[in-house]
Amino acid sequence: MTDTPVSPAPAPAAKPAPAGPLVSAALDGPVGILTLNNGAKRNALSEELLDTFISALEGLQGHNVRAIIVRAAPGMGVWSAGHDIRELKHGAGDPLGYADPLERALRAIRACPAPVIAMIHGTVWGGALDLVLSCDMVVADETSSFAITPANLGLPYNTTGLLHFLGRLPLNLIKEMFFTATPVKAEDAARWGIINHLVPSAELETYTMGIAQGIATKAPLAVAVVKEQLRVLTDYQPVAAQVFERLQEMRRAVYASHDFQEGIDSFLEKRKPVFRGD
Repeated sequence: MTDTPVSPAPAPAAKPAPAGPLVSAALDGPVGILTLNNGAKRNALSEELLDTFISALEGLQGHNVRAIIVRAAPGMGVWSAGHDIRELKHGAGDPLGYADPLERALRAIRACPAPVIAMIHGTVWGGALDLVLSCDMVVADETSSFAITPANLGLPYNTTGLLHFLGRLPLNLIKEMFFTATPVKAEDAARWGIINHLVPSAELETYTMGIAQGIATKAPLAVAVVKEQLRVLTDYQPVAAQVFERLQEMRRAVYASHDFQEGIDSFLEKRKPVFRGD
């Protein structure tokens, strides 16, 4: 197989170019491949990495790809460590607002007309799980596990993110994952529907590419319109204005709390948090 490099779409002029290849893009025929490359930071979802990811995703769409695979670089034991905690707003302002880089990346994946397949080798943490679940399919091997960890930080997860989970997983599993922050192992993830296919590590790349190449033989307009219909039907859940405002006020109380600051401080200081409930 010969991969042909693809140049990501140009980044906005106001932002500096990435210091290194945090995300690489390649073509294998009609299949695009996006690789998260920041092994030094365990593919933490920083603004720089996510901006590069969005540009690369848009660049692949410009090549009329029929399917896209998102993966970590070979050999990484952590697929992604999740949101870069050092970049989370704290003290004032919503840490997971509409303009947050992760939120923009999730919308880009969900709006991409080509099906996006997450290929998982290693552990997936925090906001990276939201990114994986925003992909259309997930193929993983026995090394994979999945954890959503805002309770470790005192972070009030946003309503949009919770809707992403509700669109994919049973309510009791969502509650267990959010309340305990315990990783779900590969076999359980397959049983609960977090992943579509659990395959041996040695077969992961071949199996995932086989699915992508199979999709690429189908009618792209039909596939794209079904994906968009499903996105609209699952994304736009009606919530009364007063209910939404109440939820936002509850979230504000949490991200302005001592506990959220303690969660951030303890992470940066590499110690266990002491949450007081205020």
